[in-house]
Amino acid sequence: MGWKEAAAPVLTRMPAVQRPEGHVPFRRKMYWTAGVLILYFFLTNVTLWGLAGGDDFFGQFRSLLAGGQGTVLQLGIGPIVTASIVLQLLGGANLLGLDTNDPRDQAIYQGLQKFLVLVMIVLTGLPMVFLGNFLQPSSALASSLGVGLFGVRVLLFAQIAAGGLLLLFMDEVISKWGVGSGIGLFIVAGVSQRLVGGLFYWEGGVGNQGLIPTWFDIAIGNVTNIPPLLSGDGVSYLLMQAGILGLITTVFIYVVVVYAESVRVEIPLSHARVKGARGRFPVKLIYASVLPMILVRALQANIQFLGQILNNTINMPAWLGVYANGQPVSGFFYYLAPIYNRQAWMWWTAGTSAEPWQVLIRVAVDLTFMIIGGAIFAIFWVETADMGPEATAKQIQNSGMQIPGFRKNLGVIEKVMERYIPQVTVIGGALVGLLAVMANMLGTIGDVTGTGLLLTISITYKLYEEIAEEQMMEMHPMMRDMFGGGD
Repeated sequence: MGWKEAAAPVLTRMPAVQRPEGHVPFRRKMYWTAGVLILYFFLTNVTLWGLAGGDDFFGQFRSLLAGGQGTVLQLGIGPIVTASIVLQLLGGANLLGLDTNDPRDQAIYQGLQKFLVLVMIVLTGLPMVFLGNFLQPSSALASSLGVGLFGVRVLLFAQIAAGGLLLLFMDEVISKWGVGSGIGLFIVAGVSQRLVGGLFYWEGGVGNQGLIPTWFDIAIGNVTNIPPLLSGDGVSYLLMQAGILGLITTVFIYVVVVYAESVRVEIPLSHARVKGARGRFPVKLIYASVLPMILVRALQANIQFLGQILNNTINMPAWLGVYANGQPVSGFFYYLAPIYNRQAWMWWTAGTSAEPWQVLIRVAVDLTFMIIGGAIFAIFWVETADMGPEATAKQIQNSGMQIPGFRKNLGVIEKVMERYIPQVTVIGGALVGLLAVMANMLGTIGDVTGTGLLLTISITYKLYEEIAEEQMMEMHPMMRDMFGGGD
């Protein structure tokens, strides 16, 4: 008996959000999406009962992995993304033996994904609660309940586990009843909050407040220590302290992502039976989308989590990692830590105590990790999302279309697709990885991570395209039948 036969009775009975039986009107989809988004913001403000304080386990990855420190959504989308990484690797190595075109195998795959999310909630939540100072229990509550600190820790774990499960089903509601994907929506929500704060936050003074308050203070003369603007120090002040470089980087990344989304190779198609019916199959430069970057950054995040746990539980040797204020400053885990901001690599400033050669090694490792990792996970993403040459060729043939000038044969269509899709997938994945590191190194508005900014722009762009497509189908119901969206 194979693993599928043994696990099928359990995996196919995992709780799931029921699929709509027919077409869901666009307005209702928007209501579901807005409702889940409101619930998400509400839950990120529900503080954990019994929490006395603690450090953010996710640190600089918080905007990417969503959720909120010290709230019910403490875990964010971390368990969902980590489970997706495991499935991507297993699927890419063809170890699962599942045919996603088979409804039964599809149900097993979805059940396996939920089971892995449960496992990751436990594996992430337990160290967060029981190791280190990430979630410190309230001694006052322990005394009043008479359960001890261990009992309060159990309560904390139960709350964040419930939040992780809620987020899983909220994502499923969006995928089946709403517009876009829940994970994408939560990332956009978290990053947008920080972007708005980076523009309008009005406390903390220059260097800590938002871009608009900073320039307002400069304009009315509230800032007195500005060096002469035409000097080198003045230009540096405007770029760094006044936030001009962050604004330029944010606009640059926005323009590049929107442009890259529009760059495509269009393969001409014609209908085999309907004369004059023609179309095009677009192969975008960012063919696999920016979403594989979540997997790359989540892998880096998990490596850093391991370092934090080891630092809190054992006396690590210096070559493995030396930590200060919860962050590695030298050793193996330092070199594997992503570049978060300008201070992390500008050794000529007071932002880092590392030697120049150490900083250069760290930058090189981050670039290599993101570029190669982006290309690899983009390939996995394309294959598991049925966007590869073989799956695309089947979709074209099943739609009754063919490539003009070529025989109507599945193998021929697949060979044509193999000329474009694998190469574009690798180039697009590597380009996104390079852009993410560049954005981190130069800084952005609100100090959102480069990956978070890339994801927000790309997801918002695709959400706009999907909303436009939904509205077109509402106006022209026949279009829904052509795209396979009928009842």
